[in-house]
Amino acid sequence: MHEQVGVWSESTVAGHSCRVFEPAAPSPHRFVVIYLHCSRSASLRGYPAFTHELERHGLRVIEPVTGQSWWTDRIWPEFDPQVSAEAYVLDRVVPYVAERWNARPPQLALLGVSMGGQGALRIAYRHPDVFPTVAAISPAIDFQKRIEEGVDPGLDFMYRDAEDARQDTATLHIHPLNWPRHQFFCCDPSDVRWHESADRLRMKLSSLGVPFECELETEAGGHSFEYASHMAERAISFMAKSLEQERLRVV
Repeated sequence: MHEQVGVWSESTVAGHSCRVFEPAAPSPHRFVVIYLHCSRSASLRGYPAFTHELERHGLRVIEPVTGQSWWTDRIWPEFDPQVSAEAYVLDRVVPYVAERWNARPPQLALLGVSMGGQGALRIAYRHPDVFPTVAAISPAIDFQKRIEEGVDPGLDFMYRDAEDARQDTATLHIHPLNWPRHQFFCCDPSDVRWHESADRLRMKLSSLGVPFECELETEAGGHSFEYASHMAERAISFMAKSLEQERLRVV
């Protein structure tokens, strides 16, 4: 008997393209994952490990497409001359999800890979009431490195210099008394550019007493979708479990 597989499609939300996944058997609790893509704008659609896990848990997905915006609250004109990528997620995508699927916080989770991984953490740290559940794979947390290396014209446009960018990284947006209740991040130790900042995030969360889960020891392909696919089951199972805990949470 063949496994039923959901359908990927394209939608336009406030003038911008979004990719959408509808599982064959959606969760009756209307759980939705907002996926923030990497700098290549790669969709989860191309990676069967993710589609399998999303289907298994009945998770709907919407993937905004913002180019190399780094998911910041700064204007990146190649995406939109007036709306930042962060504001687009909060003010356009979240209401669209509510209208289309009748899903609202805390039924929403953020997931991201690489550029999108740091974006997911950063947005969840800034808006934990909207996104109490977040998972990040290979998060490019210390993105000021890209400015120091002179390899990212988008970040050069959005920030005055590397220090200006560092002040806006996910680690510096953690509030010691107000954080997402469920957070998971992982990074391959052979990921020489980004592993150190993930480990630094681990240390800061530990020192603040903020609950989290992380996996920073498994080697499975470095900074690649080979590694991301290897971690798909762990990350998506974490989100599914956390969304269910939020559903049962007594306020």
